[in-house]
Amino acid sequence: MDSIVVKLALPALLALAISTAPAAAVEQNCRFIQAKPEREACYKRQEDELAAKRKPAAPAGDGTTLETLRQMRQDDEAVYRSINNICRGC
Repeated sequence: MDSIVVKLALPALLALAISTAPAAAVEQNCRFIQAKPEREACYKRQEDELAAKRKPAAPAGDGTTLETLRQMRQDDEAVYRSINNICRGC
């Protein structure tokens, strides 16, 4: 049992370490740039990249959402009409 856990945990930890290393490396690169304008430009690029990553994706299906709501409303109306036609207590 322990060997299975080790076999699965080791690759997972390795993948995690590899995926986090490039992000840390990008941050470190700007710190060691000596020229102030270049360093500030590097920080500006980093901010732009982070803003682009954090920006939520625009919903692609605005038109489809409205169409889906219309279809649901039509279906509901059809159900209500069929319920009203049921004879209660005949």
